[in-house]
Amino acid sequence: MFGSKVDEMIQGLIGKKVGMTQVFGEDGALIPVTVIQAGPCLVVQKKTNEKDGYNAVQVGLVEKISARRQNTPMKGHFEKAGVPPMRTLAEFEYEGDANVGDRVAVDIFKPGDTIDVVGKSKGKGFQGVVKRHGFRGGRATHGSMFHRAPGSIGASAFPSRVMKGMRMAGRMGGDQVTVKNLRVAKIDAENNLIYVRGAIPGGRNALVVLRLAKNGKRGE
Repeated sequence: MFGSKVDEMIQGLIGKKVGMTQVFGEDGALIPVTVIQAGPCLVVQKKTNEKDGYNAVQVGLVEKISARRQNTPMKGHFEKAGVPPMRTLAEFEYEGDANVGDRVAVDIFKPGDTIDVVGKSKGKGFQGVVKRHGFRGGRATHGSMFHRAPGSIGASAFPSRVMKGMRMAGRMGGDQVTVKNLRVAKIDAENNLIYVRGAIPGGRNALVVLRLAKNGKRGE
């Protein structure tokens, strides 16, 4: 439908977290994995060192979205590329050749590959220092009157202010988190699913970016 399918040239793609489950390894061990609906994606723009100062491709996640939800600049961006409108875009490095309209699927990865997963952690709202920073708190005995309080936040005489970076209560979660060097356990190319060992940030249906680890190993 769009361009040709690339083969291991683009170093990553966009997906959505489905949830966690377990799979059996070849040795019979039970492995906890996260299931990710990865792609399919399309190459929307190709950036070159001569024109943009670096080599990369802009990739978009194919999903149903109304064209009316796109502003005028983005409509022109997608029309120029000849691809349908997309909500989520990301840039990746590539090797070899890549063209606008090329399809990027989950089979750019193989079982045994080491990848990095970038996502947004779950928001926890306003939390105290015990939950947010792991403070121990005071004694739980009768009459203590100091259980989950933060303690001193600075001296009064000098510098007479709270130092920058002081760990205090505040908003927790909702930050960009990168989990590095996760091992790919299984690939289901037919259903665009990738099974990754361990946990990744975000809740169900959270958007994540998958990319090959810088110093990671490629599977067999």
